[in-house]
Amino acid sequence: MSSGSAAPLDVRSHRSVELPMRAATEPPEAHGTARDAVRLLVATPSGLSHTRFRDLAGFLSPGDCLVVNVSATVAAAVDGRRDVATITVHFATELPDGTWVVELRPGRRADGPVTDVRPGQVVDLPSGRLHVVEPYPGDHDGDVPRTWRARVVVGGCVLAYLEEHGRPITYAYVQDDWPLASYQTVFAREPGSAEMPSAARPFSTELVTDLVASGVAVVPVTLHTGLSSAESGEPPLPERFEVPAATARLVNATRVAGGRVVAVGTTVTRALETVAGPDGTVRPGSGWTELVLGPRRPARVVNGLVTGWHAPGASHLRLLEAVAGPDLVGRAYAAAREHGYRWHEFGDSALLLP
Repeated sequence: MSSGSAAPLDVRSHRSVELPMRAATEPPEAHGTARDAVRLLVATPSGLSHTRFRDLAGFLSPGDCLVVNVSATVAAAVDGRRDVATITVHFATELPDGTWVVELRPGRRADGPVTDVRPGQVVDLPSGRLHVVEPYPGDHDGDVPRTWRARVVVGGCVLAYLEEHGRPITYAYVQDDWPLASYQTVFAREPGSAEMPSAARPFSTELVTDLVASGVAVVPVTLHTGLSSAESGEPPLPERFEVPAATARLVNATRVAGGRVVAVGTTVTRALETVAGPDGTVRPGSGWTELVLGPRRPARVVNGLVTGWHAPGASHLRLLEAVAGPDLVGRAYAAAREHGYRWHEFGDSALLLP
């Protein structure tokens, strides 16, 4: 079924349209739908198609390379107290000096951060404390900082502490609490993501088997996700990543042979593009990436993208445009609204093949 004639959504200016977004408020399994049975919109220059995610292999070709993120989600939300008020701490990432980037929110599903945080404040945690050090990053252009660098005092490793006392980060559109397993992908191996690399959530072991059997290579990178961009136009924060040597070799071989390099999510795209040279050649690498893709820095190596649906205004949209172009992304988003696709981490998916 084609929707190639749908009016494009102008994601470049992030203008809203009359049709509302439909947020997915719970995992599809909660109402009897398998992970790989969520809807999939396939967008190519020749038109748009509507199918189910489990049919993904039929839209890729032998010799294509699918790159996935093996980062696992951690239970990164912990309730604490600041003075007499209960707040929620979102643990984003550990910095090289052992401090943590955190966001403080006035409640579990608050729409925004606490706005009166000051350096030196102390947050009491279950069996621990958090000392606010300074805004992170340091330059916030005079705006109220959303994230802070903090010193965390707990008995032992912070990741182990979160495993005992934390829960998955959730936002207002998710009504109930779901176990950490609901926020893991089939590829999850290395704990470190504050929020799920959600583009990979619909994959099942059966689908991965189908892809490999059809001649599609499936290769790993790691990018530990921080917190979602909560403000319109806010760029992503630096994130830790690793592109292994074997993955770099297979990606480069795919390009030489004429295959497509399809990234599963914005996290994979950011990792691969960080180590891609001007000619698109990928080298192995690890560390921190501050790369922001967009009109001034289009994609060099990724030429296909599996993605969820992001709200207009999110920095993710500029990354999608950097891979697939504003016209294709605009047509896909307009069709997703028209056909009632569901947004956010438990929602439906898209395959963009420019």
